[in-house]
Amino acid sequence: MGRSNPADALAYRSITEPWDAALELFRFAGAWAPAPADLHAGWGAWEGDRLVGAVLMERAGAKAMLHGPVVVAPPGMPAEEMLGVAGELTTQGLAHAGSVGVETVFARPQGLDRVWVRAGFIPVPEAELPRSLRGRPGVGLFGWRGGTALWSTAGRGGSRSALARGEH
Repeated sequence: MGRSNPADALAYRSITEPWDAALELFRFAGAWAPAPADLHAGWGAWEGDRLVGAVLMERAGAKAMLHGPVVVAPPGMPAEEMLGVAGELTTQGLAHAGSVGVETVFARPQGLDRVWVRAGFIPVPEAELPRSLRGRPGVGLFGWRGGTALWSTAGRGGSRSALARGEH
């Protein structure tokens, strides 16, 4: 008897040091991952003992960068269910971020726009990244602030006229 929904059989839990299983999954999928020393947290989806999905978080104070999610489909899992696994891993990462004082989470699109938009991310300019999170591979950037689409650079660095007058 086959499963009607393979994603329902997956177990989700946090990943901690050593990061070997998650990093191996990223290498298998050909996805970039930060050095283990730079990782703050991670979450995985397991089918039995086999890790089939992971998302990793790098932290810079009140800001963080999600890497992944990477999902390697178990046999028989439809593509739409893989997106559901990616979404669940992202949700777990955002829940953790809020619980540890991370206010802003960034992610590279990686063709997962549906996952990011459903989780409340919006496209943001590259200049929003803190210096310590810059230089990661990928084109484009999504940002999340507490699950809202409210995003403004107002008040960051003062107005142009105030800066021109030296009032910053």
